[in-house]
Amino acid sequence: VQLQASGGGLVQAGGSLRLSCTVSGNISGFKSMGWYRQAPGKQREMAAVITSGGSTNYAGSVKGRFTISRDNVDNTVYLQMNSLKAEDTGVYYCNIIIPRILSSDVDWGQGTQVTVSS
Repeated sequence: VQLQASGGGLVQAGGSLRLSCTVSGNISGFKSMGWYRQAPGKQREMAAVITSGGSTNYAGSVKGRFTISRDNVDNTVYLQMNSLKAEDTGVYYCNIIIPRILSSDVDWGQGTQVTVSS
């Protein structure tokens, strides 16, 4: 399984960005797909997750501003980010969780940089 993230960039505070992550390979039986972010000098944290059943979960800091969605045909997960703040700056990573017996359940994309200027 490979994940390719895109859509990051530089935006002014209050602006919007849409991140995309296309997953290739066999994802049958996957549990969830998500977006995580890592600010400089900080640990990686969950931003938003969508389960195979379509349920969503958001970090408190992004709730109401970010929306995660999934295209089942293209195996792509999106993160629509509105009302961006300087503290949203960081590298955004997508992941997918697929229960496996002999290897890690989690696959990660390469990350895309989001920079919000105040």
